[in-house]
Amino acid sequence: MQPFAEQTVLLILMSVMLDLIIGDPKWLPHPVILFGKIIRTTEKAWNKGSTKKLKGIILAAFLPFSVFIISLFLLKLLYAISYLLGTAIEIYLISTTIAIKGLRDAAMEVYHPLKSGDLSEARKKLGFIVGRDTDGLLSPEIVRGTVETVAENTVDAIISPLFFAIIGGAPLALAYRAVNTLDSMVGYKNERFKDFGFGSARLDDLMNLLPARICTVCMWLGSYFMKEMRRKYAISITRRDASKHPSPNSGWPESMAAGLLGVQLGGVNIYGKIVSERARLGDPLEPLSFIHIKKTILIMNGAWILFLTGYLILFGLGR
Repeated sequence: MQPFAEQTVLLILMSVMLDLIIGDPKWLPHPVILFGKIIRTTEKAWNKGSTKKLKGIILAAFLPFSVFIISLFLLKLLYAISYLLGTAIEIYLISTTIAIKGLRDAAMEVYHPLKSGDLSEARKKLGFIVGRDTDGLLSPEIVRGTVETVAENTVDAIISPLFFAIIGGAPLALAYRAVNTLDSMVGYKNERFKDFGFGSARLDDLMNLLPARICTVCMWLGSYFMKEMRRKYAISITRRDASKHPSPNSGWPESMAAGLLGVQLGGVNIYGKIVSERARLGDPLEPLSFIHIKKTILIMNGAWILFLTGYLILFGLGR
């Protein structure tokens, strides 16, 4: 499917360009929607009885494996019909696994009402991108939720899918997105999902292990092209606080973002009326303000641009 490294470079760059231009338009079919329907249906049928954990592990293994095999053979068929057709479809499929435009737009939809003082609308928009309860949140907590989401999803929705697309094209990127969708839907430690979602959560942790740390380095390097970033401080904060996060991966980009911005993330979140106390990441050198949302978007953009730059440099050195 990808006989030359040059084709992989083309696929990656064109996929990113396509995402930046169109994002995820609702009129185009999106694989994640299909993954979600499969997961929802299977969870309702399987998340019961004494073997919930085993059935959850089977789902966590079977769905991404099936996605990889099906997309692999589909693309082989399309490439056999027409090289241009196969390339076009693979570019589109990779673009569906990344969400640079979508993440930026979602954050800015919180930023604009927050800037104008419309807390009700800002809470509503934040509720679209976080799992926590947003009713009654004040401005700093709305900012915190947005900053944490952008920082965490710089890994999940940008760096990780690009990382796996570079290794295995659209099939591996789609398999990663299936794992990530599983984790986002069933990978919770509450009463309903702690057993059934165990396999999904652990597999997601494993697949994001290296990309999360690569992303953190890219966030730091990218900050050299931005003003008012606390680079030296961010390193000490990341080393001190990254391991405090309940996720072995999310603490890295969130701690780096907190350090670069000079703010404190973490604290009390409420999920379905249940209070969850999260470790504090960073120090409150600055009060959380709507301007930090824009700065986090800059950090996000710096990370993926540096990641692609590093990839292109390695490609050039390997020729």
